[in-house]
This record gives sequence, C-alpha cells and structure tokens, in this order.
Amino acid sequence: MLRSLDIRDMLIIDRLELAFQPGLNVLTGETGAGKSILLDALGFVLGWRGRAELVRAGAPQGEVVAVFELPPGHAARAVLDEAGLPSGDELILRRVNTAEGRKTAWVNDRRASGEVLRALSDTLVELHGQQDDRGLLNPRGHRQLLDAYAANEVALSETRAAWRARAAAEKALAAAETRLEEMRAEEDFLRHAVSELDALDPRPGEEAELDAARRRMQGAERIREDVARALAALSGEGAEGRMTDALRWLEDAAEGAEGGLDPAIDALGRAMIELGEAVHAVETGLAALDVDPAALEAAEERLFAIRALARKHGVLPDDLGGFAEDLRARLAALDAGEGNLADLRAALEAAETHYAATAEVLSTRRHAAARALDAAMTAELAPLKMERAVFETAVSGGERGPDGADAVAFTVATNPGAPAGPLNKIASGGELSRFLLALKVCLTASNPAQTLIFDEIDRGVGGATADAVGRRLAALAEDGQVLVVTHSPQVAALGAHHWRVEKQVEGEVTTSTVAALAPADRVDEIARMLAGDTVTDEARAAARKLLAG
Repeated sequence: MLRSLDIRDMLIIDRLELAFQPGLNVLTGETGAGKSILLDALGFVLGWRGRAELVRAGAPQGEVVAVFELPPGHAARAVLDEAGLPSGDELILRRVNTAEGRKTAWVNDRRASGEVLRALSDTLVELHGQQDDRGLLNPRGHRQLLDAYAANEVALSETRAAWRARAAAEKALAAAETRLEEMRAEEDFLRHAVSELDALDPRPGEEAELDAARRRMQGAERIREDVARALAALSGEGAEGRMTDALRWLEDAAEGAEGGLDPAIDALGRAMIELGEAVHAVETGLAALDVDPAALEAAEERLFAIRALARKHGVLPDDLGGFAEDLRARLAALDAGEGNLADLRAALEAAETHYAATAEVLSTRRHAAARALDAAMTAELAPLKMERAVFETAVSGGERGPDGADAVAFTVATNPGAPAGPLNKIASGGELSRFLLALKVCLTASNPAQTLIFDEIDRGVGGATADAVGRRLAALAEDGQVLVVTHSPQVAALGAHHWRVEKQVEGEVTTSTVAALAPADRVDEIARMLAGDTVTDEARAAARKLLAG
C-alpha cells in the first residue's frame, strides 16, 4: 500500500507531501490543475518512462520519495532479495532528476537501477486509464489474465514441465542424429583404424621394452668378439694354462727350496681360484651375447610398427591401447546408433503426446473460464448502462509453447449485430472506461498489498452510470487501496478519502498544490464539480445527498 508521496521541484510542484490511506482515495480538481502531474511524479519514482523534462523551472534538481507498506510475503520482498537490497515492513523509494537530465535512485537508502525500480513497481502499483496499453488493452497479456482468473497455476505448471521434457527429448534426438551423421562420415576410418590396432595389439610400456631389447641386441654384436678374445686370453691356452704350468713347476721345485717357495705357491693357488671364477663369468656373459638375428629383426619390426602407428594417430605409443578403446566405443555407438535413434524417437513421441494432453487440459480450462468471464462481464456491464454490449473472450489455436497452444483475446461488440473487435479499436472513450473497469472488477483477486490507480477511467459517463462506476471502484477498494483521478462528482462522493488539486499563480510563477479535504470542504468541492465555477446552495444540497449515499 502507498503510504506517502513527497514531491519537490517537479514540473509545477514546489513542495508537496501526501499521506494516502487504505480504501478509495479520490483526487479531484479543475482541468489543468495538475492531477496528471501527481501520476507523472509517482511514475518517475517507480522508474516508469514518461516525460523527458520533469524538473521545475529554475530548480537544480527535482526529487520524489514514495513510501510503501510491505506486509509479510509481499512480492516486492522477493525483488529486493534478488537485487541484494534490504527489506522490511517499510519500502522507501527515492529518485532524483537533475536539471541536466541525470537520474539517480535509492531503495531503502541503497543505490538502485531503473530496472530494479520497474521490477518493484510491477508488484506495488497497477495503473489503469483510457490509454491502458500496458495492462488490459494489451492483447499479449490477455492469456495471462485469463489464466489468473481461471486459477490455472497447476495446469500451467504441468504444461510447462511437459514442454521442457518435450524440448529436452527433441534436443537429445537432434544431438544423437548429428553424432550419428558425424560417425557415419568417418566409418571407413574407424573400421580400418580399429582393425589395424587390433592386429598390432600394443601393450602399455611395450615400446620402451622393445627399444631396450633392440639396443641390447645391437650392442651384443659389437662387444661379443672382444669378450671371446678375453675368454681365450684367460682360459686354456691363455693365462689359465700358463698359471697351471707355473704352479706345477714351483711345486716340483719346492722340495729343494726348504719352504722358501711356499708363499708363492699359496698365492698362486688363490689366484687360480679367482681366475677360474673370472673365466666362468666371462663364459656366462659370452653365452648371453649370443643374438638370434631373427629375434633382432622381429623386435625392430614391431618397435617401428608401434611408433609409426602412434605418429599416424598423433598419440604417444603407450596411449595406443586407450586410443583403440575409444575408437572401438565410437564404432560400437555407430553400430548401435539406429537402435538408439529409435529409442529417442519413441521418447520424443511420448513427450509430444504428454505435452499435447496437458495443453489440451489447459485449453479446456481456458474455454470454460472464458465462458465464465463472459458471463461475469455481462453482469458487470448491465449496471454500467452497457447491457446491449457483448464481451467475448476469444480462445483460439495459437503457436505452441510452454504456456500451451492457445491465443486469447478480449473482444467487444458495443451493439447487437455489430462485428466484434479488440477493446481499444471498437469502444469509444466512455465505453472503453467502463469495459476496463468491469474487466478489472472481474479479474482482480483480493490483493490488499497492491495499489490500484485509475486515471479518469470514468471520463465520458455521468448520472447513474457514474454512480455505478464509483460503487465498483469502492468495492475494489474494500480490501486494499485504490487511487482515482476523477471529474465525476458521483465517483468523488464515494471516496473514503478526498484530495483537491489546485493550481495557483503568483506573479509569473505557477504552482500546483494538493489539499486533503475535511467533510465540509468535500461538500463544496463536489458542489463545484456539479455546478461549475458558481457554487449554489442547490449544488451544495445535491453534494450532501451524494455524500450521504
């Protein structure tokens, strides 16, 4: 609910403070007094796009402060939370416009963007007037209004979920078809590569093993001759034979040497043992250096084949096994592709069927709600002196989407037999106002947290019709807050709170003021609305009668 509006240096307003109340608040005044300026100022602080030049002539800047009351659970609290702004039971909006055109806004004393202001305004205020192309006159919003009237939240949620599931199934099928086409383009490569890899069957680490074996076998060819010469030098005809001869000669001579050769014989015996071990080790090493030329050739061929295949596919030799597994998986997916596509097509068909069913349920509810709304509108139009007018909620086939496959439009025929058409194309100014009011009465659920504003929606009507308009506005205000800018005394008399807008000229300066009217002042104001500039006793009597109801 809007609690207060503080305006400074905006257009022809110098300083103005208004404290609004729950119920029906009416603003009256002569044409040109500045009633629309109040709405311009409120729209400015709410971030609406309006006049380019709002600052009062001669002032450095203009400022508007609006204070709203936010009950628990109010939709504005979610907007504040999403924007990272503080929230509580009171919401203070402040916006400044400099003479140079720079605009700055604050929400609860925190800087905020115009986008945040507009998001908040959608939850705080709803404006209706004869040029209400943002609201009831905008055909794009008619389906949403009908769904709200029909309480279609559950059916809408199910339809949206079905649409998302259908879209996901469609996306999965398209992706699978694309992948299958890509794999078919490389099918020959896949089959040849897998066959080649399967035939070679490389193991991780095998390339290093083969390289080491190859180098070992190549090295054996180079050193085997030297090792054989060493063995010949140590054994048989070599050192071992000479040492054996020497030991035999020393042992023969030992008897005549009286023990003098014993150390030499002992040392030579030990040397013979060590030499024997050396000969055995060299024999073992030489045997190990026996290389099979066929084995070397086979090792080289496999090593070169592994390296060539790795270069061909741009992977490391040790990664060939994993690469082969990947190719086998792609080939298996290709072979199973048609079966997968069949499953995905079946899933999409099932999702389509489910979406069609939920959309049909939603459409059925909309058609039923349309008939109920048309009947409710007929009942509302009769007291507004439009009993011959025909209102119809047209529900037709539209483009499929998350909200179903229906197009909804509110149409009217002002006279029997006349063709029906859009509200803003068929109805005249006065008729349009009454259609909009009747629609609002039918469509508005109890929402005491939102302020409804009607800008001269009673224009072009009078007498009993104006009284009916006023009573419907008062009914809308019973559980909330309604602000009405009006020229109708019948509507003004039904207000719970009354403000008069006046324009004053002092010298060459024009200003607009707003005064809250006491009961006696209300009599004079309504009498002025009835009689014009000259207020008579008869007009005052009529005004009192209107106020008495």
